[in-house]
Amino acid sequence: MSFVTAVPEAVSVAANDLASIGSAINSANAAAALSTTGMMAAAADEVSAGIAALFGAYAQAYQALSNQAAAFHEQFVQVLTAGAGSYAAAEAANASPLQMLEQGVLDVVNAPTQVLLGRPIIGNGTNGTTPGQPGGAGGLLFGNGGNGAAGAVGQPGGAGGAAGLIGNGGMGGAGGAGAAGGAGGAGGWLYGNGGSGGTGGVGVAGINGGIGAVGGNGGNAGLIGTGGAGGTGGAGLAGATGVNPTAGPAASTGTSPADVVGPDSQTGSNGGTGATGVGLTPTGGTGGEGASATSTSGTSVTATGGAGGNPGASIAGGAGAAGGAGGNATVTNFNGNAIGGNGANGTMGAAPGSSGGDGGAGGNATTIRGVGATQGGSGGSGGNGATGASGGNGSAGGAGGAGGTGGTLFGNGGNGGVGGAGGVGGGGAAGGAGGIGGNAGTATVNGTSSSANISSTGGAGGHGGTGGNAGNGGTGGTGGIGGVPGGTGGHGGLLSGASGTGGTAGPGGAGGAGGVGGTSVGTGGTSGTGAISPPPGPNGTPGTNGADGSHG
Repeated sequence: MSFVTAVPEAVSVAANDLASIGSAINSANAAAALSTTGMMAAAADEVSAGIAALFGAYAQAYQALSNQAAAFHEQFVQVLTAGAGSYAAAEAANASPLQMLEQGVLDVVNAPTQVLLGRPIIGNGTNGTTPGQPGGAGGLLFGNGGNGAAGAVGQPGGAGGAAGLIGNGGMGGAGGAGAAGGAGGAGGWLYGNGGSGGTGGVGVAGINGGIGAVGGNGGNAGLIGTGGAGGTGGAGLAGATGVNPTAGPAASTGTSPADVVGPDSQTGSNGGTGATGVGLTPTGGTGGEGASATSTSGTSVTATGGAGGNPGASIAGGAGAAGGAGGNATVTNFNGNAIGGNGANGTMGAAPGSSGGDGGAGGNATTIRGVGATQGGSGGSGGNGATGASGGNGSAGGAGGAGGTGGTLFGNGGNGGVGGAGGVGGGGAAGGAGGIGGNAGTATVNGTSSSANISSTGGAGGHGGTGGNAGNGGTGGTGGIGGVPGGTGGHGGLLSGASGTGGTAGPGGAGGAGGVGGTSVGTGGTSGTGAISPPPGPNGTPGTNGADGSHG
């Protein structure tokens, strides 16, 4: 028995499996007992009764044998379970004194060096617990270095603890946002691998242009061992979302010429062009209003209102300029036509995301009495909205840390860290809204004769401007450099060992999402309707509706 080994956990599992098997067999026997031990005869003759009695006797004998087997199975499971418990108790009893003895010896040996040198003779170094705390050094004779703790925001990660004579260096802690990762601890002087460097922190606005922080350098090996791998560089800061600037104020409005009144046909002058945007007033000026025209006498005369003035051109930083309104037209004599002036079109926004200029309203047309026709002026179309501002570019990822040097005699150098991923580009800003289409001029007739031949037609409403295009998403940042200059792979050992490979560049950041398309808020201006003439003159015909603005 001195050569027998047992695993208490495995014995306990086997006992549970055997118990499950016995339970399943007992359930099957109980289910079959009723139908097999009490068989009914197939007929009332003696032969059938004898056959049924024979099979019933066999079934009863089987049930008796099964009960004996089940009792033996249960006893076996109980013995096996008790054996597992005995093995576990013996193992615990033997282990506890040895562990206590081992810990007691280590406490006596390590206490002097811990007080004098801050590290034990045998044992692993403690891991850092507070942000940025380095790992403790391993035992002078034997033990691994402790791992460094991750840094807080702006705080580098803690360095990994160094090993003593034999042992591996601790891992460097990850750097906080905007800070470098901790360096890996050195491997044992005689034998041991260097610890890997910590990951660099992500880029932060206002620190180094948002570039990801560098990864920690890998720890160097001692006489024999492999250098630690450099830490991965931090990811670059994401680009800012595009923001549309506020459009500047408008330049001066175009001149409005004097109205004209007189006999015979009259035509109003067109409104003046708005001033061009310049300097602190980048938005073009609104076009001037067309002059009104009134015909007071004459035969078959026509009064025509002046067209609205064109808006001034906007420069960078300005919104779309509004078109001038058309002039009104009035005929007061018995036989004449009145035609309102057309409104001018608005212009497209010049600043990113700015709205288009509104279209000018059409002039109203009115005849006071007599034979004739009226037609209101058409409203001007709204200007198109400007494209939204583009999102900002993502920052570059941080450089990977340098690989540690391999063992002096034998060992490979550590690989350089992978560069951090570039930041995601910022989303584009929304496009500007389209300008509102100008309202159409009204047409009004007020005839006084029973034989008058009069009609009125409202002008067409202006089209709403098209919404601006969404802004382009920002370009994703470039991936970080794999390994800092001179810190590619660590050097191999003098007698044997290969240099580590340089870290690969990190992936570039994804491009930002495009902004939301601008809305077309412009609607067609309402048309004028023919006014009802007092009896016995006929009513004017309704004007046509203005067209709806197109969607962005």
